[in-house]
Amino acid sequence: MNQLVGGIEAGGTKFVCAVGTGPDDLRAEVRFPTTAPEETIDRAIDFFRQQQGEHGPLAAIGIGPLDRSIRSPARRRTAPSPRRPSPVGETPISSAE
Repeated sequence: MNQLVGGIEAGGTKFVCAVGTGPDDLRAEVRFPTTAPEETIDRAIDFFRQQQGEHGPLAAIGIGPLDRSIRSPARRRTAPSPRRPSPVGETPISSAE
């Protein structure tokens, strides 16, 4: 059985939080605007607590901007943000790649 994990795509205008066992098995997703840091983080924490109550404990939570384009060769990898340089190397979202 695959482990349940969470993910956060944190941006300057919105946060996307999701829970699943991989890119093809998303159990829940929520989007909300980025507001004050404490308010935004509290909303993300509330989402993950609720999902753990519904789906079980999370093995890990990853944070970063993601390249979700189906046609992109970097799909399911962290993507550069306009506010920071590209990371050294790419971080795979799933070890199955």
